[in-house]
Formats: sequence, structure tokens, C-alpha cells
Amino acid sequence: MSSANITSLRRLSTRDPEFLSTLDKLLAFDNSTDEAIERTVADVLANVRTLGDAAVLDYTRRFDRLDAKTMAELELPLSELETAYKNLPNDQREALKQAAERVRIYHERQKIDSWEYTEADGTRLGQQVTALDRVGLYVPGGKAAYPSSVLMNAIPAKVAGVKELIMVVPTPDGHKNQLVLAAAHLSNVDRVFCVGGAQAVAALAYGTQTIPQVDKIVGPGNAYVASAKRRVFGTVGIDMVAGPSEVLVISDGSGEPEWTAIDLFAQAEHDELAQAILLCPDAGYIDRVAAEIERLLPLQPRKNVISASIYGRGALIHVSDLDEACVVANRIAPEHLELSVANPRALLPKIRHAGAIFMGHYCSESLGDYCAGPNHVLPTSRSARFSSPLGVYDFQKRSSIIEVSEAGAQYLGPIAATLAHGEGLAAHQRAAELRLKR
Repeated sequence: MSSANITSLRRLSTRDPEFLSTLDKLLAFDNSTDEAIERTVADVLANVRTLGDAAVLDYTRRFDRLDAKTMAELELPLSELETAYKNLPNDQREALKQAAERVRIYHERQKIDSWEYTEADGTRLGQQVTALDRVGLYVPGGKAAYPSSVLMNAIPAKVAGVKELIMVVPTPDGHKNQLVLAAAHLSNVDRVFCVGGAQAVAALAYGTQTIPQVDKIVGPGNAYVASAKRRVFGTVGIDMVAGPSEVLVISDGSGEPEWTAIDLFAQAEHDELAQAILLCPDAGYIDRVAAEIERLLPLQPRKNVISASIYGRGALIHVSDLDEACVVANRIAPEHLELSVANPRALLPKIRHAGAIFMGHYCSESLGDYCAGPNHVLPTSRSARFSSPLGVYDFQKRSSIIEVSEAGAQYLGPIAATLAHGEGLAAHQRAAELRLKR
């Protein structure tokens, strides 16, 4: 790596009068869609909606080079998932098992119950919580295969009580990732189809002769998958349309510079558009982290991706103190926030916007990605200001329960009738008045 690269590493200071405008430009992400992708996806969705299985088979032949004659050839028997799990190397099988158990235990705590209360006149009000009937899980295939994403999406759905979980995963040229299949087995996925791309999203959203329509689609995918999810929203629910991955590290200068540099790399290696930022009041520590970035980058297997991310969208930011770091962090609203400080608990109450918060020097973001327990599906592109991590609650819905007694109708009726009259809705008014005693 040339010495010129390190000089291009973006260094900012909150003392700069233009800091906030510079930061906002750095955070800005152009999520406008490619017109060619949009046209292709629109055609795929329309054809699958009209032709069903025939369109899915055609697109699978064209895009994944799988010449299946029937959809039955694209559905994997559950026994194949179990075999994949049993045939894993012992260390992989045990790691996957332990990660799945930790994810399950954490999400069990997220379950919410139905409730009711009774008023003095006998009126009963409450909330009934029910799980979605059927959910579709998209899992990337080919070059990007993420068994951890299977665990993080499937386990909360099953904990919530989803009756049927259907997984779709592309298998280009027939290649099946055994870790992905093993994760599906551990997560109790009900059906698996070797279908990917926009056609898989369309099949889940509209239903075909073989793949049943689902109520919600979750899981990551490429630009075609993201575009398809956007377009089918409303017909079905979706989890989110995620942007590039992000990490923000707040350091007090007490940690190891090498650890911080590698933690920045851990997000940067996802994607050239990923974002890795350091906030620190210690200018000397920032210099040491910059030196570690220069030293370590040539050693990384994904150094080209990391370099594009770090120098394209990353930054090392000098702040006045940790309080100011928290203010800046809340403006950034990162997907992952590492509080790499001696006393992270002191900062926690000051953090209002973050997808996941990693506390202390020993809590690397990668632990959350795989096995800590909390979900790794997190809001990106500053949406942590109003969004939460994926969880059990995303697979449940709430119905209001209203049971009004005769006495309650005498009290509520005039209120409703008065408001309905004010809105000019005569039938509403009359419906409330008819229950009143004459």
C-alpha cells in the first residue's frame, strides 16, 4: 500500500465550522434505484404473478442455470437439511448449534402476551397478540452465503409462533451451501426452495401453483431482491430495505489501536459502500489507529473492498469529549455502535439512536453478527432514529379487543355520537345512539 493512501484517510474535527455539513455529506447515501434493474424486476414480478410456476422455472433456468422440469425438483426434502447438519465438521456443527441456542434464548424474552382489563361498568378492553401464519425467508446464495442470516431471521419467527416458514435460496449451477442448509435445519424451517432473485420474492408475495403466498418476506438480498421487496410491499409485509453496513466506534483512547482498526475493517469488508467511523477525543490515539489501518490493510484478504470503503466513506473524527461524541453518534444513528471506552455504562443513557450497542473493549461487533444472541438484522442509513432490530415482534400482530357492556354503551354512546355529528357522519352517530336507553 502506498503512502499516498494513508493521506487520503478522511480526518475530521468537530471544531471545524463546516463539520456538520461535511458529516451530513459523508453520511448521505444515494439509494436511488437503477432503471434497468427496476424494469427487469417489474417484468419478473408481472410474469410470476401471471404464469406462476412456469415463470419461476424459466427464470431459474436463465439466471441460476438449473434446468428443472418441475417445481418439485427445486424443493429440498427436510431430510437433506438434517443430513447437511450431521455431515458438518464437528467444530462448525457445534458453533452453529451454540449460536442458534443463544439467539433462541434471547428472542424468547421478546415475546409479548395478550392482555385485557375491565372497567367499572363491565366494559372490557384489551389486546390479542397472534403470530403471522406464513413467512418467507430469502437467503442469499452463490458467492454470498450467510448461515447466520438464516438463524437471525428464522429463529425469531419460530419463537413468535409462525406456523409455516418457507425459505428460498438460489443455488447457481446446483451448488448448495451446506452450512445454510444446516442452519435451516436447526431453525426448524418448514420448506426450502432452490429459487432466488426477484422471481423468488414474487413467488412468495403472490403465490404460485407450488409456492404458497406468505404474509411477510424477510432476509437480505442483492439489488434485484431489494427492488422486488419494495415493489411487493403492501401485498405482503417486508422487514426492511437495508442499505450498506455501518459501524461507529466511540473510543476514549484506552483501547488497543489494532483492535479498533480491525473493528473498522470488519464492517468495511462487507461492501465498498459500507461505512466505518471512529469518534475519539484523543488525537494521539487517532494517529495510532490510522497507523494500524496503514499497517494492517495490506494483510487483509478483502483489502480492495476494505480500502474502497475506508477511503470512500470512512472517517476518523476528533471530538472535544465523550459527551460530544454521543451527540455526534445520535446524529449519525449508526447500525452498529461500539462504546470502546473504560466505562461504557456511563455513556449508555446518552445514546438514543443506534441499531445495536456494543459495550466495552471486549465486545467486538462480530460477536453480535454471529452468536451473542441479539439480532444482527439492524436499521441502516440513519433509520435507527425510528426503527429497531428485527425481532419476535416483527412476526406478531396485535388486534384490539373491545367488549362494551350495556352500561358502558350509555357512557360511550353520547361521546361517539357527538364526535360523529361533528364529522358529518350520520350513520356513525345513529349507530351509537341506537344503543342508548330511551
